[in-house]
Amino acid sequence: MGRFSGFGVTLRQVFRPRVTERFPGELSPPPPRLHGRHVLGRYPDGMEKCIGCELCAGVCPARCIHVRGADNPPDAPVAPGERYGFVYEINYLRCIHCDLCVEACPTEAITETKLFAFSFTRRADAIYTKEELLVDDDGRARRLPWELWSDDLDAHTGAWMRATSPGGDASYEGRVLWSADLGFGHRPPEQGQRRRGTAGDDVGDGEAEAPAPAAEER
Repeated sequence: MGRFSGFGVTLRQVFRPRVTERFPGELSPPPPRLHGRHVLGRYPDGMEKCIGCELCAGVCPARCIHVRGADNPPDAPVAPGERYGFVYEINYLRCIHCDLCVEACPTEAITETKLFAFSFTRRADAIYTKEELLVDDDGRARRLPWELWSDDLDAHTGAWMRATSPGGDASYEGRVLWSADLGFGHRPPEQGQRRRGTAGDDVGDGEAEAPAPAAEER
């Protein structure tokens, strides 16, 4: 009987509702923390956030990101500071959507949408260039022919990585500590941060005495 016990999983699924029965005409709602297709953000004045530091490429476990920085043109700078991302590519044949690149970015340049449905007909289409990743003039991700979009898959792309408790300090809960961007739909800060009490017990935010924050709210 041991060899047939594995079929129990299959038989149980046969009688459950099919999630993809109406796909692609009807998409199931994405989970709140789904990591989808990346976008590169811009500031409200249109300047790019990427400074070509290559930290995202360095932290990527799948080695799917290729970045090459260049010096900013003095007469027409692309990004604030001395350098900008001259080349930026993501190979989605390798990407595992671990989100480490988003966490490593010092300028909040890269973030992720909820887009999860790709249909590549050529391998070259799976290698996204900077022009394809950069948000448009409305702050929205560019829709490409092989992507299956619905209206709300990038609704919270703008500044979704806003800090709620820097350094694990629960006194920062509810504070927005990132600067604005060109995008739209800022995700509200997440709740439920906790810190250790003086006696070693977990203490909720209502019981904790909040120190003065180190960063200004913007």
